[in-house]
Amino acid sequence: MKKYMLPLFMLAIFETVAVTLWLTQNNPFYFFNFSYIGISVSLGVFLYIRNYKHARRVAQLLVGLYMLVYLGMICGENMQIEGFWYYLFTGVFEAATIHYAVAKIFGPLIFGRGWCGYACWTAMVLDFLPYKAPEAPRKKIGWIRYVTFAGSLVFVAALFLTHVGNLEKIMFYAFLIGNVIYYAVGIALAFAFRDNRAFCKYICPVTVFLKPMSYFSLLRIQCDQNKCVSCGKCKKVCPMDVDVTDNSRKRKNGTECILCFECVKNCPKNAL
Repeated sequence: MKKYMLPLFMLAIFETVAVTLWLTQNNPFYFFNFSYIGISVSLGVFLYIRNYKHARRVAQLLVGLYMLVYLGMICGENMQIEGFWYYLFTGVFEAATIHYAVAKIFGPLIFGRGWCGYACWTAMVLDFLPYKAPEAPRKKIGWIRYVTFAGSLVFVAALFLTHVGNLEKIMFYAFLIGNVIYYAVGIALAFAFRDNRAFCKYICPVTVFLKPMSYFSLLRIQCDQNKCVSCGKCKKVCPMDVDVTDNSRKRKNGTECILCFECVKNCPKNAL
């Protein structure tokens, strides 16, 4: 049973958040919301431990479609970064602000970039593309993510400063249009750079929150140096170009790890 401690631990974390928000916000929706997400992610990890080939994809689809279709399209909540700025400016701690606080600001202290690997609805689609591992060196254009981050903030701030009406409807359409743009850019970059995760590395504004917190992540891939034979297979299959053979927190692209476990699955010596 020891090998199942990780999914149980993750489920316990999500259930703690679910119950806490339910009681403090006096809204049972948060209990069902975070319980569902916790069960979905834990199921993905459980299936991985059981050697199911598409384990992570199951979690991606369960959480990603729930966030995109149900919360976004049906309930009309903008769960993109613009929705976070919107609720932040209105001073309301719900929906996108709670989502960002749990998944993308404080959550990475425990799970690192696990959100990107198991729940992101943009990556959910991009991971179906053919370039699972990058076929070329990483480009030095990561600064673009800070431009898109600032652009999202300026966009929402401008709406408030100009006192535009029907903000909720605008934010809903911004969610729909924003996702279309994200998918179009993500797919185009994947084929241009032959790398499914090019969008995550260079464009995604959410990584501005994720990267600094992920540096302190509790859950990390560790390498047993006594078993490692420096074959380089882990680096070849890593979609985020992380040097997992280096156990220090300053390892190359260390804050980019999405806990996909491709390196673990492909290590011939079980060193990871």
